[in-house]
Amino acid sequence: MQITKRERSDPKFWVGQVLRFAFLIIHLVVTVFPFYWMLNTSLKGSQAEIYAFPVIYWPENPTFQNYLNIAVKGNFIRFFTNSFTYAGIASLIGVIISVMSAYVLSRMRFKGRNWLLMLFLGTQMLPGVCGFAIKYQMMSKMHLINTVPGILLLYTSGVIPYSVVTLRSFFDGVPASLEEAALIDGCNRPQTMIKISVPLMLPGIASVLIFDFVNTWNDFGTANLFLDSTKKKTIAVALYSLIKSYDIAWGELMAGTIIAILPTMILFSLLRKYMVAGLVNGAVKG
Repeated sequence: MQITKRERSDPKFWVGQVLRFAFLIIHLVVTVFPFYWMLNTSLKGSQAEIYAFPVIYWPENPTFQNYLNIAVKGNFIRFFTNSFTYAGIASLIGVIISVMSAYVLSRMRFKGRNWLLMLFLGTQMLPGVCGFAIKYQMMSKMHLINTVPGILLLYTSGVIPYSVVTLRSFFDGVPASLEEAALIDGCNRPQTMIKISVPLMLPGIASVLIFDFVNTWNDFGTANLFLDSTKKKTIAVALYSLIKSYDIAWGELMAGTIIAILPTMILFSLLRKYMVAGLVNGAVKG
């Protein structure tokens, strides 16, 4: 954006610029400070240093002992692997099912189509805890409590409604004439979806995949309720276990939290261009 001569000579313009940059700096500090404080606390070697007053804004002798404690003694490597496995498999299967479902809702015309779409939308308006009692009864009757297939079934079914609604808007944005031309050339419906529509909406699929992975990775309630075995815990449940009745292991808790947010940060950094493209395209399509 080029600044005109008139704007340069206008004091109000420069006041506005200063206020804008001041707001951005304050917003940056407020956003970054919690991450700095987590890192600061995780590098302190004792509870006395953590609770010290006046506050120690950076430890004199930084140590990685808290990271070693949760990795070795806390068995966080297993919990990290569990969370990554559950989130990865559930989000991948959920997106595959959602792509096919969204294609049907976008391209096919059948009785009850709009009601089905409203049902998917309605599930997003209710808190997830509302269905815990019914889900627990169902999973108990199927003997899937405290099992890996059970938690994967819950996570996969949980991400499908949002994914279907979002991906349907992307399918609506793909011109139907492209698929009609492919059908004339001899392709069937599955081929037109895979070869024509899906490649054009890869940014949308990537953005949905990221959201599904992050939501599953950060889940606490489902894993805490349906998984009893320590070996099958997720990292969110493991972090909660560091909060004791009379004490909180702040150093280990902050170290574990930093480790827990790394996968989502890496995923966003690797797929951010698809994420932005997907959000922009989805915002302008009906």
